[in-house]
Amino acid sequence: MSNLVGRPVLALLACALFPAAGHAQERVGARTVYQAAFFTTFAPATALQLVQRVPGFQLEDIDQDVRGFGQAAGNVVINGERPSTKSDDLETILGRIPAARVLRVEVGPGDGFGAEFAGRPQVLNLVLTEDAGVAGTAQLRLRRPFEGRIRADGQASALLKRGRSSFNVALDYNNDEITDYGRDVLTTLPGGELVEVRDKHNATHDPEANVSFGWSHDGGTDRKANLNGRFAIGRFQLWQTNHVTPVGGQVRDDVLEQDYRGRQFELGGDVTRPLGDGAIKLILLATRTDRDREELVLNQASGQILGGISQLQHLKEAESVARLVWSLPSTSGWSVELGGEAVMNRLDSEVDLYEIGADGGQTPIDLPLANAVVREIRVEPFVNMGRKLANGLRVDFGLTFERSRLTVSGDATAERTLSYLKPKASLDWRTGRWQLQAKAERTVNQLNFGDFISLAELTNDRVNGGNADLVPQTAWEFLLTAERPILGSGVIRGELGMNFVQQVQDRVPVEGGLDAPGNLGSGRMRIARLNLDVPLERLGIPGGRATMRFSLVDTEVQDPYTLKDRHFSGYTLWLLDAGFRQDLGRFAWGVDSYSNPGSTQFRRNEEDRNFRQNPFVEAFAEFRPDPRTTLTLRAENLLDVKFYRERTFFSPDRSNPEPFLHAFRTRQEHITMSLTLKRTFG
Repeated sequence: MSNLVGRPVLALLACALFPAAGHAQERVGARTVYQAAFFTTFAPATALQLVQRVPGFQLEDIDQDVRGFGQAAGNVVINGERPSTKSDDLETILGRIPAARVLRVEVGPGDGFGAEFAGRPQVLNLVLTEDAGVAGTAQLRLRRPFEGRIRADGQASALLKRGRSSFNVALDYNNDEITDYGRDVLTTLPGGELVEVRDKHNATHDPEANVSFGWSHDGGTDRKANLNGRFAIGRFQLWQTNHVTPVGGQVRDDVLEQDYRGRQFELGGDVTRPLGDGAIKLILLATRTDRDREELVLNQASGQILGGISQLQHLKEAESVARLVWSLPSTSGWSVELGGEAVMNRLDSEVDLYEIGADGGQTPIDLPLANAVVREIRVEPFVNMGRKLANGLRVDFGLTFERSRLTVSGDATAERTLSYLKPKASLDWRTGRWQLQAKAERTVNQLNFGDFISLAELTNDRVNGGNADLVPQTAWEFLLTAERPILGSGVIRGELGMNFVQQVQDRVPVEGGLDAPGNLGSGRMRIARLNLDVPLERLGIPGGRATMRFSLVDTEVQDPYTLKDRHFSGYTLWLLDAGFRQDLGRFAWGVDSYSNPGSTQFRRNEEDRNFRQNPFVEAFAEFRPDPRTTLTLRAENLLDVKFYRERTFFSPDRSNPEPFLHAFRTRQEHITMSLTLKRTFG
């Protein structure tokens, strides 16, 4: 048995250390280029499936929650240009592009793709063909949760290229439904006596629909224009039944209902024109969002209402962005980029919380910072410069100055001006088959406006306080990256990093016995990552490919209650994702597994840990009756793992090292099956 295991491992190491000559990809300068023919084996239907098959590349999506445009960038550009939208994520954008319209894929460092990407070790450029006419994709998915009806959703998109202009329109409808069962057990500490048992059943329905359109015009070098629009509407509903059996108390049946409705409209565009020896680009973006939240908890026994809680929230968000960038490709060996961004943001929130009596009457409950208006005006001028020092050696520098004016009004008032300098530098060295990068930068996290607002969590029987005095977390970040090809078209990539963090954003005590998002002292973050993507042809597995991604992020900050070092709230110490797929002409199959130890929220009077059994496994089987059609059967949670939550309570807070109550939750969603039909045309 040891020989059977050892031989493939030795073969893998030998091929990695002594790779054969000749590779499926081509190196052009600092970039690795994959022609469309490289992906023929995988028979991709869309650009998304094609990008997912790029060796060693991991998609980093657009951060839709970040205010402004510059910091929200993912790591994909199309024809060298970043999409001038934030509401659509990269998976959605790439899923609308037929694979047949992709000429090639380029992967390399971020220099040359704009200020948002300078210093990034990996950015993917999707180069489309010049083919005229109509092309598109259509997808239908049937999804069967463990309990409930079969749900249908899908998407369709069309791309028309005529002359120098391209037009696209897309419709997306997502119709997710999840059911789970479980039990909560409450016991005393340290004795472990049973206090209460809660048997719960949750059913959620989460439909969302959106329509988007776009127009682009390519008038030649540095003469381009784009216009994008999107409208989305969604609704999330949760129904929970909760049979509660207290020891020595009255058995009751609690009911929880949540109904969230949201609407969002976005309009954006950009125009590029020559200016001097370079080009100037103007980006404009406006987003408007409305959300309504209704929640109700009723405690009942023998058909009689004992009491309850209800909460209503109306929230409006508005963002307007203007970004101007002038870039000079090369002068005296230096590439230069100058620009600035101006952002106006506003959040209006109104929260009403009521206690429901046995007679059905409602009594208002006062919350600190329940009604507030948060406004921000922010400007960010920046400069980026880079040059080639020698063959295979490049250096890049950047400096951004961020200044913002933040005001809070309503139940509390606050006003302050924040200013930060954000320098960065990176050194890229490519020698032989190795690609190395060293990067250092100062980062400033954005504030989540929702953290200024108090809101009850009825599902968790607690209240989140709002904090008008919150300031951004900052850090000095240092990262070393090394990458090299193995086994022909395979890639191995490692990262080591250290972040020195100031004003760690976590949870702090506020008035009224609550806790809220706030700032702790200084902290550290140690990072180690390994990414492995290898073909298995040489190991005797035709069409086989294995992937493995491991991430270790060890955080440390002093707790304000215990005065001892602990991890940051909400951070997972490690992640391990491993996958295998085999493409055999018209057939393909694969398995993916995901493992992590969970994460903990350190609150004022409790430690709240969420975790699951490992690993979480998905499997698929795919049939391609023709080059334009793909039929995929997928099973999620193949091992039927359970999800857990552990809450440990302290009184009056965690400065008391002895907890008094323990709550352990078990949930099980079971296996979910789906069948997807995807068709491309044009």
